[in-house]
Amino acid sequence: MVSRDTVRTAVGVLGNIISFILFMSPMPTFVQIFKKGSVEQYSAAPYLGTLINCGLWMLYGLPMVHPHSFLVITINASGMVVELAYLLLFLRYSDQRAKVRVLVLMLVELVVIVGVAFLALTLAHTTKLRSTIVGSVAMMGNVIMYAAPLSVMVSPLSI
Repeated sequence: MVSRDTVRTAVGVLGNIISFILFMSPMPTFVQIFKKGSVEQYSAAPYLGTLINCGLWMLYGLPMVHPHSFLVITINASGMVVELAYLLLFLRYSDQRAKVRVLVLMLVELVVIVGVAFLALTLAHTTKLRSTIVGSVAMMGNVIMYAAPLSVMVSPLSI
């Protein structure tokens, strides 16, 4: 009989592989941006949404928040690196106004993640309570990540 931990790890690894493929899916867009030297009409919203989502889930996976969540940390750290690379490329080929907006939003995201970390680690005294708080906020991050591409399709404004 296969142990519960083995199944949990196997499903986690499979989930990480699928998530990494998802993180890499915008690669053709960024190859095009690099070749043309312009972001044209592309929006940074999906990459900003994914960045905050990964940051929140990485926080969730920390041992002092939710023990035994190494796979959560690894995939979300990888996602943050990929999204930061996309955003740096986006910044490189954006006009000045778009650069400022993206940088301000990245700073806001950092403040949110640090704020959630500070509040969870100082006010919640058990890992169960911390994981509930950070997990709930991270679920909102999921909504942001999946809503960001939709917002680009329905809004004439781009970030």
